[in-house]
Amino acid sequence: MDNYTKKHLQDILTAIEEIESFFDGQPKRFDDFSKEIWRRRATERNIEIIGEAMNRILKTNPSIAITNSRKIVDARNYIIHGYDSLSVDILWSIVVNHLPKLQEEVYGLLHDED
Repeated sequence: MDNYTKKHLQDILTAIEEIESFFDGQPKRFDDFSKEIWRRRATERNIEIIGEAMNRILKTNPSIAITNSRKIVDARNYIIHGYDSLSVDILWSIVVNHLPKLQEEVYGLLHDED
């Protein structure tokens, strides 16, 4: 794997880890997430970073072994361009249902190279 792809995979991993840090080791609760705008906005920003990094990877390595890689880019585009229709439910679903799998896959890709 080239250094360009590794760098962007690391950016994805760092963004996911930052989102996790917003919960400070506490259980993830939708009520807390939906009430705290700072947490939602910071999560949105990190998902934008994840989507942009994935987009850059796909341009040079379209066969990368990441589930739903195109949907990750689509989520970034939706957050940026559809910001006024983004529901907290969609954002929450990404955090609890999709980021753990993505984190596992990216970690595996980065550490298979070692």
